[in-house]
Amino acid sequence: MPSIAVWKFTSCDGCQLTLLDCEDELLPLTEHVRIAHFLEVTSVSEPGPYDISIVEGSVSTPEEAERIRWIRDQSAILVVVGACATSGGIQALRNFADVDEFRSIVYARPEHITALATSTPISAHVTVDHELRGCPIDKGQLLEVLTALLAGRAPDLPDTSVCTDCKRRGLTCVMVAHGTPCLGPVTHAGCGALCPAVNRGCYGCFGPMNQPNVPALVPLLRRSGMGDDELHLVFRTFNANAEWS
Repeated sequence: MPSIAVWKFTSCDGCQLTLLDCEDELLPLTEHVRIAHFLEVTSVSEPGPYDISIVEGSVSTPEEAERIRWIRDQSAILVVVGACATSGGIQALRNFADVDEFRSIVYARPEHITALATSTPISAHVTVDHELRGCPIDKGQLLEVLTALLAGRAPDLPDTSVCTDCKRRGLTCVMVAHGTPCLGPVTHAGCGALCPAVNRGCYGCFGPMNQPNVPALVPLLRRSGMGDDELHLVFRTFNANAEWS
């Protein structure tokens, strides 16, 4: 029986909750897989090796850098989920500032806090087999990856932009029709165009698509009313450390 382990690194737990939200779909699988480690659900933790490990969160401490190497050694397949695990997450904003200054301001006893100067994706430390983008991840994509791996086939995941999702849903482009700033043309598909569906611009929570043409988008964002400061900030949210250009 295949074993599955779910691991948490620096994150908010939102992607693990997405997995728990799949309870109705995953219940039929419980007779075919063994949950060996998932502290969000149970205190039971079985020793490896594991057939599939799912990792949420970024590497932000020396302990995490060591632990992810151990998990990689113990796992036949490593799947990383969410913006934190795939790009460093919102905590990667520390990468552009002085982490020691943050530590001295936030904590009463900063000398007891051990943290790396940067927050980095899992792929910066070990080889990753599959990535799921998003903050949080999409439930449908997660189920696709799990069922595909258990069936012994490659997962069928999108590699286009959010604009593709908009077209498939028959949505009117919010940027063309209303002048609403939107990162959809350069953001990885997978959310189903949730924000454009309610007449809001995409804000890039799934990170950059493959080869995003940001220089072509910037003039359109300026035309929609964004100034230099807003352009600087719009790409530094959930995927602050990602390669947008």
